[in-house]
Order: sequence, then structure tokens, then C-alpha cells
Amino acid sequence: MQHILDAIMAASENPGSTSSEDFANLDLPESYRAVTVHKDEVDMFEGLATKDKDPRKSLHVEDVPLPELGPGEAYVAVMASAINYNTVWTSIFEPVSTFGFLERYGRLSPLAKRHDLPYHVVGSDLAGVVLATGPGVHLWKPGTEVVAHCLSVELEHPDGHDDTMLDPEQRIWGFETNFGGLAQIALVKANQLMPKPAHLTWEEAASPGLVNCTAYRQLVSKNGGDMKQGDNVLIWGASGGLGGFATQYALNGGATPICVVSSEDKAEICRKMGAELIINRNEEGYKFWKDEQTQDPREWKRFGSKIRELTGGEDIDIVFEHPGRETFGASVYVTRKGGTITTCASTSGYMHEYDNRYLWMNLKRIISSHFANYRESWEANRLIAKGKIHPTLSKTYSLDEVGTAALDVHKNLHQGKVGVLCLAPEEGLGVRDHEMRDKHLDEINRFRDL
Repeated sequence: MQHILDAIMAASENPGSTSSEDFANLDLPESYRAVTVHKDEVDMFEGLATKDKDPRKSLHVEDVPLPELGPGEAYVAVMASAINYNTVWTSIFEPVSTFGFLERYGRLSPLAKRHDLPYHVVGSDLAGVVLATGPGVHLWKPGTEVVAHCLSVELEHPDGHDDTMLDPEQRIWGFETNFGGLAQIALVKANQLMPKPAHLTWEEAASPGLVNCTAYRQLVSKNGGDMKQGDNVLIWGASGGLGGFATQYALNGGATPICVVSSEDKAEICRKMGAELIINRNEEGYKFWKDEQTQDPREWKRFGSKIRELTGGEDIDIVFEHPGRETFGASVYVTRKGGTITTCASTSGYMHEYDNRYLWMNLKRIISSHFANYRESWEANRLIAKGKIHPTLSKTYSLDEVGTAALDVHKNLHQGKVGVLCLAPEEGLGVRDHEMRDKHLDEINRFRDL
């Protein structure tokens, strides 16, 4: 792998010194280092509570064979990646083992069979350099610096041609497919690739991908909240990896974010982003559930009163919902008549409960949202590249430390995104447009210091 890294570093230090043909002629290794989970260990946490399952025990950093390159695909030398909650789910084998995804994908075609292995290379973000492309790829050339979004689609069915997220064979790369981004080399479909924002470092560029695109679709896109200027947007977990981008989109788009956080430190993060209306749910002592089976509508009402106190008597137009079970009843209650609850993830539980009278009699809408299509992902990345939206990277680990990085996310010890250096030997590399970086340096540093 060293000769690949040397070529990338030489190209960055001397732009134009290495051509696309030079990269195409690089010898590709027979194997590469990657972060994996093992099929024979799926029962290793049996009997343990979710909170007690330790990703450091299940995530392995090891050499794996380089998979065959197929039509419409690309190898990418991964300079940096990031941790998402789907990596945590994969590492603790919840809610189901991801090997079931790989087995089902493997039955689709001989090419898909490559993914059905006794190990799973994980990771749904990357920033790096195209090494080689398969037949039928014309837009992307070896040597091109790229980031990747995580939507993998086959597009053989008509259902996916209006919105690719509706393709029956839609999957999340690195979670429902193999050969993900927490590795030295990744295998992606060419239509996952997007230009790397030139003013960002490798680790900064890798970190927004999944959460930035998810937030864009869920809040901004016509397929999600279709946010407009002046909307009041309730954002749960507003300082986190997903909520931090939702907060930026609300502020950038002329909406008013009402940021829900769990500590004063997280409230300060939202203030640094520019938000003014903040609810510290622990300080306020909200308890939306009396016990495991019973919610407390009086707490919903008290929460709604706090929102109206902050907004000058106005209710919520859009709720950016991702905690799920713990908060969903309150989210439905506080949304204005005709308003929208957009939902994804459900990190506190998938079995949502709410009082349907507040939904049905007030003409509210629940819109499900799951990642983003290529157009939405491209627009979200374009806003990063133009310096309108900024990465929220808070800490970066080495590839060998990925278990600890995943544990941080599992235990909610992180702020913003947690990055992982793959081939990049150190942080701070990869900036190409220094003029633009200087222009946005204060904002970049402010969001990195969150």
C-alpha cells in the first residue's frame, strides 16, 4: 500500500506531477487492511444489555483479499473515513446481524455473491482517491479525489427511477453491503462518487457524508420536510452528528431551529453554531415516560409550553425526529396543526407510540426518511464544497483504534462526528484550495471545536 500512498502524496505536493494514467498503472495489492466483524461471532454478546456490548471486542482490523472489480464500480484508496451509528449497530449485532443483509444480497446475482463472506468490511463514509474503475465507468478517472455517499442501488426496476431510494434493491453501502469505507481500499459503485471539497482535509471531507446527506433529505428535500424560510424546526440531539447538520440547514435556510440537547455543554455547541432557542431536556427534567409501558401527556404539554415560550407563542412546523421511542409521542403532540414529523434511525427504540388523536384530528403528517438519493447527496456535498455547510468533526482516531472510536459513539461520549484515518498518515492533509480554506477558516475551526 505504501506505493499508493506515495503516489497520492506526490500528487498533492506537486499537482500535475501524477497523471490519471499513472494512477491507473499502479500495482494493486492482493489484500488490504480493513475493519471487519466476523460471522462466527454474532452470538458473542448474547444475554448482555445493549449498553454493555463493547465494539472493541467485535471489530477487527485485519488483512482481507481485494474483491473483484465489476462493471460500474470503482476502487478508492481511502485516506479517511468516519464512524456512524450503523457501524455501532453492526458491531453489536443489533437489531439483527448484518450478515443476513449480505446473504440476501449474495443471492441476487453472481456479482453480488462477492459480498456474502464470513467477514463484513464496515463503514459508510470515505474521502480518498480513485484507483481503478470497472467497465462502463466514464465520468471518474484514476487519480480523482472523491468522497462517497452510501446509497447502493441496482436500478433494474422502474420503481427506483423517480427516486432511487425507492429502488427495491436499495442498500446502504458498508452496512447492507460489504467492502465499506473503514479500510485502506473500498469498493463502491461509481454513482456513489462525488468531488472531494477542495478546502477540507481528508478527515474533514470524510466526516459529513452519511449524516449530512441524511439531514438534507429529511429536512430540506421535497422528499422529506421540504423546509422553507420562517419554519420553526424542532431538532432532537441538535449538537450531535445528525442533529448538528439539521441545525446548520435550518439556520442556513432561514428557518428557526429549536435545539433539544441533554447538557449545558451541548447547549453551548448549538449556540456556537448560531442557534438561539435551546431546550436542555435534563435541566428541565422532562420525563415523557412514567414507566416502560406508559407515557405522560402532561410532560408533552409542559414541553409544548416551553417551545411556545421560546418562539413567542408559535408551534413547531417540522420535527427532526431520530431518537424514536423515547421522544416520538412528544414530537407528535407539539407539532402544529398541519405540521410534519420527519423520522429516521430511532436510536432509543424502534417501537414508537403516540396518541393518534393529535395526529389525525390535527392533520399532521409523519414522513419517513432514509439516507438520500444521488441528487440529494450531490446537493448536500455541493453545499459543503461551497462553504455553506461545515463538517462537525470533533475527534479523529487511527484505523487501529476504530473499536474505541465506535465505543465513543455507542456511549454518546462524542460531539459531532468521529473520524478515522485510514491511509492518511496524519491529520491536516489533503487541502487543495487554501484560499477558500482561509476564507472559511474561522467557521471550519468553530465547527471542529464543537
